[in-house]
Amino acid sequence: MGYYDDHYRSRKKKSYSWMYPFIFGILAGAFLFAFLLPTLVKNEWLPYEVIVGSKEPTAVHQHDGKTTNNGGLSTTNMNVDISTRVTEIVGETSPAVVGVITIANGRTFLFQEESAVGGSGSGVIYKIDGDKAYIVTNHHVIQGADALEIVLSDDTRVEATLLGSDLYTDLAVIEMDSQYVDFAIEIGNSDNVHVGEPVIAIGNPLGMYLSGSVTQGIVSGKQRAIPQDFNGDGIADWQAEVIQTDAAINPGNSGGALINMEGKLIGINSMKIAESAVEGIGFSIPVDDAVPIIEELEATGYVTRPFLGIEAYSLDDIPSSEWRSTLNLPRDVDGGIYIRSIEGLSPADTGGLEPYDVITHLDGQPIYNIIDLRKHLYSEKEVEDTLQITYYRDGEKLETTVELTSLEY
Repeated sequence: MGYYDDHYRSRKKKSYSWMYPFIFGILAGAFLFAFLLPTLVKNEWLPYEVIVGSKEPTAVHQHDGKTTNNGGLSTTNMNVDISTRVTEIVGETSPAVVGVITIANGRTFLFQEESAVGGSGSGVIYKIDGDKAYIVTNHHVIQGADALEIVLSDDTRVEATLLGSDLYTDLAVIEMDSQYVDFAIEIGNSDNVHVGEPVIAIGNPLGMYLSGSVTQGIVSGKQRAIPQDFNGDGIADWQAEVIQTDAAINPGNSGGALINMEGKLIGINSMKIAESAVEGIGFSIPVDDAVPIIEELEATGYVTRPFLGIEAYSLDDIPSSEWRSTLNLPRDVDGGIYIRSIEGLSPADTGGLEPYDVITHLDGQPIYNIIDLRKHLYSEKEVEDTLQITYYRDGEKLETTVELTSLEY
């Protein structure tokens, strides 16, 4: 008697027939490698070279940009010209950047005169006229000098004469014999520079130890107004308009050249913020502002400026809340300069201006900051010209007309 399970199913024997083609392929491949490959190699029917046994590959050297074989690797010789526009500019303009050595006369205990090197900086040859060559540098480079020497790019030293200097723009002009030089830099346009534009600074950092040094950077900002205190009383005496760059400008670079990628002079390097927490901030006097000063120093030895007689600052320098609460300005006033102090008997004083007056227009032209004031006063006006001033006092709009006097430096 038997028992049967309803779920029982009969099982078929497992088949391995799928393996036969695989095994056949392996055998066929072995046959081709062992018997056919040597025949193909011997008759050079393959599109590449096969190294058999201990045969050493032939090393072929690269010449004239041709594609060659070296150890089985295909290589191409490339002739790369490493010269760049920067190296070209430096090569072209470096002869115009010179060292400026200042010599101060002292006395020994025997009251005999002796000479000593007082300091050094940089300068730029900007003009050659007949037997004279003219160099622009910084006022603070030559300040206090009794004699000057120019160190050319080939280390030749030549005596030079100071024609004049200007404290406020920090510029000075030096004259020397032109027989020693044959190149003057081309003057560019600083008003057209753009933030982010690459620039090159050439000068002599750390005195003459690193003469002809080159640094590269970009224009970080333009029309920067930097306050300057000349007498050390803590009150700014001037607002210098400068180009800001991150090209390294160190002591000794003062008076050197800031050059654009056309090889033209766009600025005279002047000062550097020398704080340990600040890096990459250097300043250069825009060449468009420098040229009129240079020409006047070359011609007369000093600068004559129209004089208004105010110490003023931009409204942007104080919180906007103070515009209403302290200065009582109407809400439609969106810029101007406020007067902090007035010099006695100056045109501003005789014209009735007072501290905390806010000037908004000069000759009908809007004035938004101290740079606008300076440009209008020194670019558009002459000594003895009249100047119409629109200003606000305690919220009231007023006008006055003054006659400008002269201020010589």
